[in-house]
Amino acid sequence: MEQHIIKARQMVSAAIFAAVLAVLSQIVLPIGPVPFNLAVLGAYLSGCLMPPIWAVSSVGVYLLMGLIGIPVFAGFSGGPAVFFGPTGGYLAGYLFIALCTSFAVHRSGKISRIFPAMIAGLAICYLLGTGWFMLVTGSRLGESLMLCVVPFILPDLCKAVVALILTRSVKARMSHRT
Repeated sequence: MEQHIIKARQMVSAAIFAAVLAVLSQIVLPIGPVPFNLAVLGAYLSGCLMPPIWAVSSVGVYLLMGLIGIPVFAGFSGGPAVFFGPTGGYLAGYLFIALCTSFAVHRSGKISRIFPAMIAGLAICYLLGTGWFMLVTGSRLGESLMLCVVPFILPDLCKAVVALILTRSVKARMSHRT
């Protein structure tokens, strides 16, 4: 019976983090073809606070909601045109941010391993996103990097640090409740 309770809690957590990701996606600063928002923070938090399968599931639920047209992507957008549009590769990259982060958290738990894993997930996100952006728009690599990656590197690294700080706080509060 206890396994069912644990699984139910993980499912609820995944749903909550999908919702958190949807909310954070709406905090937008439109600076170019790839909007600046806090969705990457949501992917990091999913990875920091849930086991790998559930972290990826939460991001997957968010992506499926957007794909079917629920306006969960930046700027209250959604649908296949957005999902397969110029920024679709970055959206898919959120899966790898959550996965890499969660693996590091659950294998090591040490910041010296978690932060590099967060950067690795972000690098995969940038790689997928930039490749997809180039394919869809016909842009060249240098132009794509200047539009879609360079302006986001420092803010996305700051989001990783914020996720680590928030995770520490959440885990401390949860340990006091049990």
